[in-house]
Amino acid sequence: MRFFLIATFFFLPFSTLAGVDTTFLKQLYDRCLEFNESKADSVCYYASLIENEATRLSFNKGTVLSLRLKGLCNEFRSDYEGAIDFYLRSLEEARRIGIKAYEISALSDLGLSYVSLQRPLEAKKFFLSCANLALQSREISSVLTSYDNLGAIYSQLGQYDSALIFLEEALLVGREAGSLIDTSGTYNNIGSIYFKQKKFLQALEYFSRNYANHRLQKNEQAQLWIDHINLADTYAELKRFDSADFHASKAMELVVEMGSKTKEADTYLMLVRLNEHRENFTNAYQYLTKWHALDTSLVNDKIQKTISELQERFHAKERDVENRLLTESIEKARYRNRSMFYLVIALAIIGILIATGFVIKRNAHLRLSKTSELIKLKNRRLAELNDEKNSLIEIVSHDLAMPFATINMWGSLLENDSNALSNEQQKALMRIKQAGAYGQEMIQRILDVEKLDQGNYSLQPEEFDLVFFIKSIVEGFLPEAAKKAIIMRINFPEKAITILSDKQLLRRMLENLISNALKYSPLNSTVWVEIDEQTDAVQLKVRDEGVGISREELPRIFSKYSNISSKTTAGEKSTGLGLFIIKGIVERLNGNIYCDSDEGKGTVFTVLLKK
Repeated sequence: MRFFLIATFFFLPFSTLAGVDTTFLKQLYDRCLEFNESKADSVCYYASLIENEATRLSFNKGTVLSLRLKGLCNEFRSDYEGAIDFYLRSLEEARRIGIKAYEISALSDLGLSYVSLQRPLEAKKFFLSCANLALQSREISSVLTSYDNLGAIYSQLGQYDSALIFLEEALLVGREAGSLIDTSGTYNNIGSIYFKQKKFLQALEYFSRNYANHRLQKNEQAQLWIDHINLADTYAELKRFDSADFHASKAMELVVEMGSKTKEADTYLMLVRLNEHRENFTNAYQYLTKWHALDTSLVNDKIQKTISELQERFHAKERDVENRLLTESIEKARYRNRSMFYLVIALAIIGILIATGFVIKRNAHLRLSKTSELIKLKNRRLAELNDEKNSLIEIVSHDLAMPFATINMWGSLLENDSNALSNEQQKALMRIKQAGAYGQEMIQRILDVEKLDQGNYSLQPEEFDLVFFIKSIVEGFLPEAAKKAIIMRINFPEKAITILSDKQLLRRMLENLISNALKYSPLNSTVWVEIDEQTDAVQLKVRDEGVGISREELPRIFSKYSNISSKTTAGEKSTGLGLFIIKGIVERLNGNIYCDSDEGKGTVFTVLLKK
């Protein structure tokens, strides 16, 4: 209702508003702050309205409100010098009448204007003053906004540690304020810093939080668009292209719904980066062309408007000449000469535009070629660094394996003569052997992960009876299950099932799944291992009644070194690599793996393998 009231006043002269009061002017000012660039003229109109009505009402806040809106109007028109002039006058007026809230707003406006002018050092000064004043005034929302702005500025200056300090402070302020404060901007800023530092998994965590929150809220199209852009870029860096494609398509759907040309241009730029990562340079160039055309259109919008006004004046003048030619013959010759002159100018302009188009296209192609070469150079350097890393891992793993093997050897010797040890010494010996075994397991897991990453393992497929094979694996776990009084049940077909697969990889995958089920199951529970034969595939299930996994953590359980909150039930050690290795093995076997879990009720892992 308030929107339509304001829209109606837009068409009314000032004299018809004689009955308004100061409350109405303040509400009108607040509504103008919600406008965007498309309503720059309305902001200018209401700024003058508030100025005139405030004078009539002797409203002492009217001047500072009007000055700020005039600055906003100039900012919407990209006249930042004019905007800064009005914001400085607004700051001076706020200090004169002694209202801290308006002084904080003016300082923030000045900082943002200098950001738009690519002058971060000047912007930082105003944001620091804004933060100090907000802290003195205990304006929680302003404190959080100031910290966010400072985090963004320090990030722009490449001072990421300082940026994170301010952003972490902003999160603390947001948590203390509870649901009254929106911290999504803070999460985006922190995620962006980690992204710039190439810590993509950390960046993904913060971007995903925002996405999860905004999906539950209505009318959050703009925020969701930012979330999809951030997630698409991050997944592209992580080489998880299916997820990147999903968020890229969602971002484009939102752009169509919102009809924002600026956001459409940014989406095309994200698609350029995504296709560069996939080394699909043809698509990258196509999206770059779309971005350039749209971005140039947006940049030249103001120029185009001026050209349209000049053209209209030209046509008006032309019509006037035509009218005079009806009565004066001498004017005909003059008109022809003038028309020829304009025609030459028009042809020259067309020629310039065509040449400019060719130059722009050629320059875009050259930039894309240079980018491709740079990407290739970086890829070669990354390959070299990866080789160095692999060599280092092999050396370190080999050097670490020997001490752990020695620990286990001496532990075994001591265990043979354990009768001579006291109870405490025997417990200590058991812990030493457990630590040694865990260390060896950790080294082996790291080596397994590296092999999966490098693709060094060659499949050795053979035909065998899957039922008999899995029964033998389950029987090997019966002693371990008995320690926790866990019952292991198998649900297999009575007939043999022949499958062509790699026995070694299949054994490692199943042993990992069954071992995890036992680790995370409580005493006196049950673990099921099931086989279901389908037409051209076999479905394997490992089900437990354990602690389960929360819905929020399920999407990242197969990530490398994932750290979930679920804890083993008897203090067993977990490296965080098991599920990552399992997924890698399943993919090598040309299969798929799925997980379904309810926290506190148990987990089911389902593996689908082609015969």
